[in-house]
Amino acid sequence: MSDLGDFTEFSADDGDDDSPPPDSTEDDDRFEPVGVSPTRSERGIGVLSAAEGLTISEDDDETTLRAYITVRNRSDVRIGTYLIVPYPDEPSAGTPDDERLFCRITALEYVPEFRADDATEIHAQRAMRSREIDEQDFKFMATLEPVAVLYSENDDLKRRMTDRVPKPETVVREADDAGEIKTGLKIPEDGVFLGHLAVGGEKVTTAAEPPTIDYRLKDDYADGDPLVFRHTLVAGGTGSGKTHAAKNVLRQYLADERSYPVESGSDREVSPALVVFDPQDEYAQMHDDGDLPAEFQRHCEREGIACGGHDDTVAFVPDVAGASYSADHHRAEQVPFTIPFSMVDDNPWLIAGSGLNDNQYSALVNVLLPRFRDEYGRSGTYEQFTTFLDDPALREELDESGRVHEATFDAVRRRALGFGGVFDQDARPITDLVHEFVRPGGLTVVPTYHINDSRATETVVLALASLLVDEKLSNDPTFERIEETPLIVGMDEAHNFLTDADTVQARKVIGKFTDAAKQGRKERLGLFLITQDPQDIADPVFKQINTTAVLNLGDEDAISAVNIPSNLESKVPYMEKGQMVVYSPDNSEPVELIGLSTCVTKHGR
Repeated sequence: MSDLGDFTEFSADDGDDDSPPPDSTEDDDRFEPVGVSPTRSERGIGVLSAAEGLTISEDDDETTLRAYITVRNRSDVRIGTYLIVPYPDEPSAGTPDDERLFCRITALEYVPEFRADDATEIHAQRAMRSREIDEQDFKFMATLEPVAVLYSENDDLKRRMTDRVPKPETVVREADDAGEIKTGLKIPEDGVFLGHLAVGGEKVTTAAEPPTIDYRLKDDYADGDPLVFRHTLVAGGTGSGKTHAAKNVLRQYLADERSYPVESGSDREVSPALVVFDPQDEYAQMHDDGDLPAEFQRHCEREGIACGGHDDTVAFVPDVAGASYSADHHRAEQVPFTIPFSMVDDNPWLIAGSGLNDNQYSALVNVLLPRFRDEYGRSGTYEQFTTFLDDPALREELDESGRVHEATFDAVRRRALGFGGVFDQDARPITDLVHEFVRPGGLTVVPTYHINDSRATETVVLALASLLVDEKLSNDPTFERIEETPLIVGMDEAHNFLTDADTVQARKVIGKFTDAAKQGRKERLGLFLITQDPQDIADPVFKQINTTAVLNLGDEDAISAVNIPSNLESKVPYMEKGQMVVYSPDNSEPVELIGLSTCVTKHGR
């Protein structure tokens, strides 16, 4: 007897007969259950099957949920498709009568319907001569993963864990209502736009207008914290569209209506300031509109997506010896600045870039820098510091007193040299420009593409990032502007600056940014990291990231490092430009998205 029971009239014995089964016709409807009206079959894509059991369990491995897919629907079904399974109309006491199971397809397979062997010469020849594939000997089964139970309460659609098992032969339909899908996946109704929900590289559509389902990140304090202050990582390989995607997301934080309370319980709200470290000189283009089609702009307006260039965009250009900056690909204002050597007082590891060991670093911090400040004051320059280290009498004095061994002194001196092109250049010090550097509602871009020396680039980026982080975390900040402004720090090629390494500088940097990430929610500080090598970002920082957007990655180590669910991990190498997986446990279930095909600001040379 067939596993379909009452859903078929022909027996297993008919499988050995080349003629069509009794009462069948030659069109697609010959596989529809006998005695079921077309109206019922059109309501869904198939029915639940209990042939192998029907189980909802706390243990995922013991859950068994399978659906038989009718012939006319088989070509349209895909892995990842979201489905709705209604519960019986006669609820138990206290159970709403509109409950339904929200689930997704995790596997599709053909199962033999009859006791017949299709791997024979006769079957093969018949199939090769036929113009159409004959499916009458097979069932098409979908394995389902329960996601949530949906129910109504006070006219609101809500979700809870899957705690009920639906009945066998219940009609299964594709989820086509935006409210059901968003509730089932726990996607916020409002927030920062990331993209449109997708399955298998195709947007999920509904019968509503707009037909797509927007995915947004929670961005208010009504239900927890804005996720921007829980930190974001955008990972993608070359050509994956990660800069395009990052620009589209960052532009949303510059929307006119975007603001946050400056402290818990405060009624005063301030627009966030964005500071982006830009190694490829691409983000200053966010000042300009670019060539945005009129229809695209109307689409963005309908969906509440911030679009167009941001006027308050300024490029703060590091003044480094031997490097000149010129840009004809954007119209943003350019402000040159220099790093004053006085910043080394609070961050002495800035001149430990060549890898001082602990003993050498201790000599620098506890002996040499204090002695230098005693002699030259806080206005002492880097040139004066190198002259100070060239004094043989100082070297001899410290060695004889036992404070700094002569070999240690020489090592510090060697490693402290080579920063002459970074500190104290002709431009204004960044410490005099903080009010312009951090602006509520403003985008500050720090381009470093013009700097050929990687050591100089690293020093500039870490000096500025440390200034921002230190002021945010300080109980006695020097610059109130930084303390009182919600701040988003964007760092492209973040793996170059936040990598794990066994050097004093690396340990200090990672420690600083780990503390910043841990306290971000309280201090209104968000990290927005962009990288093609997520495996190189230090684990203590990575663990603090709540939202991960993964575009195409081809490297297995990189894919493994982003730590997304295995069912989505397998899709990452095959993603086209703009497709992404978003893993944000405090925002929604893990999902696949398609970002906007057009950048909302100028993008590209």
